[in-house]
Amino acid sequence: MPELSQETERGRVAALFGLAEVTGPSMVPTLYHGDQLVVQYGARVRPGDVVVLRHPFQQDLLVVKRAAERREGGWWVLGDNAYAGGDSTDYGTVPDELILGRVRLRYRPRTSGQRSPFAWVRWAFSAARPVLSARSASRRLRAR
Repeated sequence: MPELSQETERGRVAALFGLAEVTGPSMVPTLYHGDQLVVQYGARVRPGDVVVLRHPFQQDLLVVKRAAERREGGWWVLGDNAYAGGDSTDYGTVPDELILGRVRLRYRPRTSGQRSPFAWVRWAFSAARPVLSARSASRRLRAR
């Protein structure tokens, strides 16, 4: 269930942006295990945004989820992978003070199997991508 490695929050107080590493399958296909994230701390959150938050029951655990909708008491957050679990369907609404920031960029490191020049070029064109809001997906996420 952990989504981000713990060393990723260092220096958060002094910086507006920080780095995080994904360590779980709950955001597949948007984010994969090992992806590096650029997080904007304190950014305004809108429905459909991918956010970093503290787990409501284990506050030393950081997770990354999609903010599906605003509800009384905070945000309803869901993972993009419906089979992975570990979202608001398990722990309910997340209070605003537990939402740390919004994910702006995803960097996917090279894997050891990418040896051919074609695989390297394909990786180079897709390694760094902005993480966009899924505005149209918020209806789908609400339906779950």
